[in-house]
Amino acid sequence: MSQNMAERTPARYPVLQAIQSNQPHAPAVHPSLAQLDSVVEIKKFSLYYGVKQAVHSVSLAVPKGKVTALIGPSGCGKSTLLRSVNRLNDLVEGVRTSGEVIVSGADIYAPQIDIIDLRRRVGMVFQKSNPFPMSIFENVVYGLRIHGERRRKVLNEVCERSLRGAALWDEVKDRLGQSGLSLSGGQQQRLCIARAIAVEPEVLLMDEPCSALDPIATLKIEELIQDIAQRYTVLIVTHNMGQASRVSDYTAFMYLGRLVEFAPTAHIFQTPTLAETEQYITGKFG
Repeated sequence: MSQNMAERTPARYPVLQAIQSNQPHAPAVHPSLAQLDSVVEIKKFSLYYGVKQAVHSVSLAVPKGKVTALIGPSGCGKSTLLRSVNRLNDLVEGVRTSGEVIVSGADIYAPQIDIIDLRRRVGMVFQKSNPFPMSIFENVVYGLRIHGERRRKVLNEVCERSLRGAALWDEVKDRLGQSGLSLSGGQQQRLCIARAIAVEPEVLLMDEPCSALDPIATLKIEELIQDIAQRYTVLIVTHNMGQASRVSDYTAFMYLGRLVEFAPTAHIFQTPTLAETEQYITGKFG
């Protein structure tokens, strides 16, 4: 956070001042969230990169079959929290955690958890599309192959179903043997989404999936997210307030690794509980 923001925060944003001072604060969580079924429950979860703490005792229940957006300034911990839901942060040296992340009733940080199986159940779409240097077909069915599926009929059916689910089938059905790298940027991102949903995940994580795309490709991805949410639970990180308001059902505002406010998206963008939330989404800081 810049020095200028630090100087102006105390008078204008008391909740953010408390967070900066590492004082206890209670996030504003909308009461309606308590009535919802959740597929992911984050309970007093903290994460450290060595001595630096990036996530501070966050508790957050992700509603099942909905799109939940994580918003907040750069460096506020939202991508770190997202990656904690399928333990991608484990790949960073010196990472340690406390608290729990429950996915479908099981703590994913328990010693007996199969990480490979976890990452099948909790898919990931990254900020920059990352198709493998192989055919479109093999990109889509990669997850099935590494889990031992060899039946061509099954692979063909999953490939078509997944590409249709990613709104890409009609554009590539006649060139499945071509390299996935031959596609446009927006098509590559939809290919990565097809690859993620091919293994029927319980949750789909999306980390700024449109940040590298042009407006037309972004619109297609946003429409796709809303369609995917009818079948999967989606947790998305976005810096784009318009995108969060368009695609998500629920929005969580984070600041300096803490949860500040969590509510239905309409509430966050129209009548937020905290002045700090209103100030952030209207561009007053961040």
